[in-house]
Amino acid sequence: MRWLLSSLRTVVALVAALACATDAARILAVESMAGVSHWNFLSGVLRALVDNGHTITAFTAFPTADGDRPNDNYTEVDLSRELLPTLNNPMADMVKMWRTPVGQAFEWARRSRFVCDKVYGHPAMKEILRSRHRDGRPPFDVVIVEPLLSDCVSYVARQLGVPLIFSTALPAIGLMERLYTGHALNPATTSYLLASHGVPKTFMQRLSNSALFAYSSIAVQYAERVLRYTEPKEYDTAPPITTSLVFVNGHYVSEHPNPVLPSTILVGGIHLRPPKKLPEDILEFIEQSSHGVIYFTFGSTVKMSSIPEHIRNAFIDALAKIPQRVLWKYEDELENKPKNVMVKKWLPQRDILMHPKVKLFISHGGISGLYEAVDAGVPVLGFPLFSDQYRNIDNLVNAGMAISMDLLSVSEETLLKHVLELINNKKYTINAKTASNVFKDRPMTPAQSVVYWTEYVLRHKGAPHLKSHAINLTWYQYYLLDVISFTIILISVIIFSILKILKFVYKCISKCYNNVKAKIE
Repeated sequence: MRWLLSSLRTVVALVAALACATDAARILAVESMAGVSHWNFLSGVLRALVDNGHTITAFTAFPTADGDRPNDNYTEVDLSRELLPTLNNPMADMVKMWRTPVGQAFEWARRSRFVCDKVYGHPAMKEILRSRHRDGRPPFDVVIVEPLLSDCVSYVARQLGVPLIFSTALPAIGLMERLYTGHALNPATTSYLLASHGVPKTFMQRLSNSALFAYSSIAVQYAERVLRYTEPKEYDTAPPITTSLVFVNGHYVSEHPNPVLPSTILVGGIHLRPPKKLPEDILEFIEQSSHGVIYFTFGSTVKMSSIPEHIRNAFIDALAKIPQRVLWKYEDELENKPKNVMVKKWLPQRDILMHPKVKLFISHGGISGLYEAVDAGVPVLGFPLFSDQYRNIDNLVNAGMAISMDLLSVSEETLLKHVLELINNKKYTINAKTASNVFKDRPMTPAQSVVYWTEYVLRHKGAPHLKSHAINLTWYQYYLLDVISFTIILISVIIFSILKILKFVYKCISKCYNNVKAKIE
């Protein structure tokens, strides 16, 4: 009953907001991934738009506390009951779910459609879709949504008849770039999103990279078509709408340069906000460390206390032998905690990394945390676990500011060796500061880019001139297979004809020669 009353209040507030005519754009946002890092990125995008006077209605599984909401132009619809937030999961479960893409196409597609079912089934979203038909005018001017591995995310924009903008918290568009933009990345130069390398440098990496790109392209679309046939939904009946823009959580410091469309806007680090004052106990712990501090966390998705005991002991034993103090995000009581370690269930990561005494960041490789380390100019010891984390860490290794290790094979000796190498070898700190300078040197801030390009799409009614003609081509047309086939056939016909002509000429010459020879004899 309490949930129903809350939903009804949200609907009433939503209808009231829709009734208010303002000069600001009315923006509908949907966070489809129930992960903290995903919401941090989209909320950064939305905050930039709210601060510029636009009105936002956001569907999210991470409702903001009342005191932290930007202003009255911002309304949230709570999806935390429908989309269970991904927080503090056992490490083994997350690694099993996300470590390899092979064989998981149907799981990805089903998860995507499950999210669409929950979003479109929410009373507030039903009210939005109904309001489209009341006076013929859509209640919103543009839709911003994080894309899934399904076309279903574009349904609301199609029904409202407004432009669609994608926002992805990953450092690249990823598995569906061809579908969303019309163009596919070159596997010879660009690593697959879930690859273990930042750049395909060897033949085997290019081979596996090509295989992964081909697999995901075929398998995901096949799974989507099968599910549309076996489990048809209302949103399957509407043709998908092509996106006007894609805001990507990418930057050249963590993503090697690739050719992208003008509609692909890199705004990596938009979630970064000015650091706040640290809590007194943490500040005192840091400032009283004469050798500096190490910050250690595996983020919000993985529960640190779920790592195997022998690995945990390796960390404890290695960290006890270094002169630096360690801030360790750990959810439970830590047995045999070294004297130089402070353990807390939650730590203000951004504020800690910006402190000048922080010498090293031990991380799982989530892109949001890595941008915080890059922005602060702090070297990274990476333990990638799944998804894009291998690729993210390897890109920082290539930038000379990180070392990557395998968590499951870590030992006290190797861990201690790499920690001391990152802290004592000045090249890592120098490279981290260089990366920080590159990261900050932009013609516009990420927030300014978001505002400019969103308003650009609104000014130009969806900006269809930014959309590539490639989106209209079939797969065999895009890869020129029809042209290649025609060329092969044409060349074959020409060669065949030439051979036939040569054979005919040879026969004529031979016949004439034989006739002449016979007369002479």
